[in-house]
Amino acid sequence: MLRIHFTAEDLARTRVAATIGAAAETMYSLRLLRDCAAAALPFRPWQEAVRGRLGAQARPVTSLLAVGGPDIDLTVLMGAAPSLEEGIENLLRASPARLQTELQHIDFHPSQLSWARNLAAGDLEARRDFAAGLVACNEAIVAPYWNRARSRLEGVRATFARTLLDGGIERLLEGMCVSLVRWRAPVLEVRYHRNVDVHLGGRGLVIAPTVFLWKDPALLWDSRDETSAPTLAIPTIGDAEAGAALWGAAQAADQSLAALLGRTRAAALKVAAEGCNTTELARRLNVSIAAASEHATVLRNAHLITTSRRGKSVVHTVTPLGAELLGSSTAEHG
Repeated sequence: MLRIHFTAEDLARTRVAATIGAAAETMYSLRLLRDCAAAALPFRPWQEAVRGRLGAQARPVTSLLAVGGPDIDLTVLMGAAPSLEEGIENLLRASPARLQTELQHIDFHPSQLSWARNLAAGDLEARRDFAAGLVACNEAIVAPYWNRARSRLEGVRATFARTLLDGGIERLLEGMCVSLVRWRAPVLEVRYHRNVDVHLGGRGLVIAPTVFLWKDPALLWDSRDETSAPTLAIPTIGDAEAGAALWGAAQAADQSLAALLGRTRAAALKVAAEGCNTTELARRLNVSIAAASEHATVLRNAHLITTSRRGKSVVHTVTPLGAELLGSSTAEHG
């Protein structure tokens, strides 16, 4: 049992986030895929669809999955951004001390020890290897479902927000996930793999819905920053019906959107939904920068994306029309 102790100041500073971030979701998805025998019915269609997609490039990331105990906390190293690119920038800037803190409990396979030591020491090439592995994992097993997953997360967040507005923070804590948490003022009791007491001490709490976290919530916090609020990650896929709607809708939506725009431009629209520059778009699509620029121009002329300048680069984002097209393509099959 996890017992989170609140003060009045903590209640005032508690908030709801949209996601724990693409990086952390990818790490949880890898654990689900590895522990396939332990995963329940809601994730089986996803597991069957993505099994076998991971190649050798994923090894630097899969080697960080703990056999027992906690995995590496990527929200600390990479933040909670829905875009993996922003998380990678945070990873490349992280201090060696922060890396060492997050890696010290991982029991590495002997074949990975040399690389792991370099990563913990802050070696730039080791970080880039890890970032490339994470991108490969994300594109293989998370990205095909991420737009639909984010829609679900936003829906859960909106429900939490309405509860907060209508009944206050204690009403939210009482009802956000009855089977997993219980509010006994001033303590939030959470189903957990061990007995832990956490005193927030005025920092507040961040509540974040997740897709690839299964069964029990997780508490994420930066042990090197005593001022930052911990994050309570809440699973949102609890039954076979929810899982089937998510995985089935994502596959059908990808097919219908590709039929309308063409496969590459449909992929470009989904990438733009996360915000990207032309270089990032080219890398994600595996095309030249000139080709990526052409795809962006076509989407912009169709009023599906907009392009703005930030510093020395341009950033592509979806317009309301583009977001509606992405949303309707998934809702039609949901």
